[in-house]
Amino acid sequence: ADVLAATRTHGRSDVRPAPGRRPLLLLSPGFSVSRWTLTHLAEDLASRGYVVASVDHAYESYGITLPGGETLGCVACVALDEQGVPGSVVTSTRAADMRFVLDRLTGPAPAWRHARVIDARRIGMAGHSIGGASAATTMVADRRVDAGVNMDGAFWEDLPAEGLRGRPFLMLGTHDEVHLPGGLDTTWDRVWPRLDGWKRWLTVAGARHSTFSDFPLAERHFGLPAADLAPERAVHLTRAHVAAFFDRHLRGAPGGPLDGPAPEHPEVHFQNP
Repeated sequence: ADVLAATRTHGRSDVRPAPGRRPLLLLSPGFSVSRWTLTHLAEDLASRGYVVASVDHAYESYGITLPGGETLGCVACVALDEQGVPGSVVTSTRAADMRFVLDRLTGPAPAWRHARVIDARRIGMAGHSIGGASAATTMVADRRVDAGVNMDGAFWEDLPAEGLRGRPFLMLGTHDEVHLPGGLDTTWDRVWPRLDGWKRWLTVAGARHSTFSDFPLAERHFGLPAADLAPERAVHLTRAHVAAFFDRHLRGAPGGPLDGPAPEHPEVHFQNP
């Protein structure tokens, strides 16, 4: 815990934002872990001029400490593991969390003193694992979210017949028996036809479930078994494709690594079920 607490990042507190109106991105971590597990992605997106809100979901991870000093336990972990509560409860709850965050950032009495820089007409959401599944659930529940990314998460809820009403969605996952078309996670095959706007299904060779978070860096630091993909490469590929997606759909900047296979990204495969 002391080593993790001493980790240096490129973020700073109480910094005044650069001038101008900027798109807002919401980030949702995997189940039972904190928002810090998406730090490298949050910092990269912020460096590109996005306002980024990384969210800790109360009672869904171990060790969320509130400003008053109270530390919340993972009530949802017990509910899913011991009481048989379905994962759809988590994704729908996270959608409600994100709607609350949007209200508090873009509503008439914003909680953030620099909220005036947010362009509420350009909002996206990305998440890892169940956080990625929650991006789709949030888009169904809230039309304010214009684009979504699911990084290697199984979908716990099917999309409605009208899909996402033409809004774009990116699925970025492992290139293995889980998230290839026809793989063990059948939810990707089931959701794919309901994605009725711009969409991509990308798989990354050498990746595993934790690749799209900060875990590869932490694992190497502590000498834990690593994926085939080097941590620096995992960070680069995740940053490049998530940023290109939001640049395209929230900033009108097409091109980049989402147009098709590229020699500089040989690990990334485009799927077309």
